[in-house]
Amino acid sequence: MGLIEKIISICKRKEYKPTDVDPMSKYLIVGLGNVGSEYEGTRHNAGFMVVEKMAREGDARWSLERHAYRTEVRFKGRTLVLIKPTTYMNLSGKAVNYWLQAEKIELANLMVVVDDIALDPGIIRIKKQGAAGGHNGLADIEAALGTQGYNRLRVGVGGAFGRGQQIDYVLGKFAESDLPAIDAATDEACAAVRCFVTQGIDRTMNAYNKKGNAHAAPQTQEQTTPDKQ
Repeated sequence: MGLIEKIISICKRKEYKPTDVDPMSKYLIVGLGNVGSEYEGTRHNAGFMVVEKMAREGDARWSLERHAYRTEVRFKGRTLVLIKPTTYMNLSGKAVNYWLQAEKIELANLMVVVDDIALDPGIIRIKKQGAAGGHNGLADIEAALGTQGYNRLRVGVGGAFGRGQQIDYVLGKFAESDLPAIDAATDEACAAVRCFVTQGIDRTMNAYNKKGNAHAAPQTQEQTTPDKQ
């Protein structure tokens, strides 16, 4: 088994041993999107879809709090605070900055999950810094935090739109033909987040920034299972 396969195996291994939570083992996982039923299932809400899946798998319930819907799950002794900003995409930075301070979470323990039109549906990519790349949500987070140095997980939604049609495209729902790839990508993104909180950003990038990651055949490792609350 190679190094990358070993990392993924560690990240996906079942573990049910409850432990006391070290304050340094607290993470903020932010899914970007827009609130409201009219935006459910749209490409721009890919970030919401990932944290919603993590919450379901952890039997966690959302509560409406300041600037965001919030919940938390436990995984291998880590506390993952999940939020869905209610500020709408273009003001995401307000929610991210507030919850980092409210939860006393270090910037290194932040992961922002976001849609990306530069990636095909089903592909995820992870970076620990970088420019917003034209994404208004990331641009606002950068402005609020005063840095480009924060972790982000990009979920590909494709870019099959004509000139001047980008807004309609990202606010539109996924094509039926893309749904299997998107479902696989959200699974892969959830696993990558759990790898991030247990193995760190560098190992996570090495393990998950693989060409065609979500299109690959299913891994044979055990299913990742969050700690029950």
